[in-house]
Amino acid sequence: MIEKVTYIKGLADGLDLGDEKVEKVVKAMIDVMEEMADEIDALNEVIDVMAGQIDEVDQDLGELEEEFYGDDCDCDCDCDCDDDCFTVECPECGAEIEVDDEMFEEDFIFCPECNTKLEFAFDECDDDCCCGHEE
Repeated sequence: MIEKVTYIKGLADGLDLGDEKVEKVVKAMIDVMEEMADEIDALNEVIDVMAGQIDEVDQDLGELEEEFYGDDCDCDCDCDCDDDCFTVECPECGAEIEVDDEMFEEDFIFCPECNTKLEFAFDECDDDCCCGHEE
């Protein structure tokens, strides 16, 4: 942009515009265009620096999230667990409950909605089951 304004300034200087008032207006417009081009150039430099900083912060945040939450938890719950999670439905109230491996090993839990005792029956597992419990 600065180069284009410099070109226009050179054109205006090389032309004989004739009228002194017109020449004054054109030169004032070119001066404003030069200032605008300089400001835009300075803003672009600031934007480039900020974009680099944002990329660094994004990368740091990603590393912190991975360290804090871990990458082993596949569930959508807020349990901060390092185990695989799955959802069970309470047969009494129908509430969906996120259960992780540690809770599953207890053989039962209580529904947080209706306090019904939920027992896990392992005799239904087969070779294709991924829960980690054998028949």
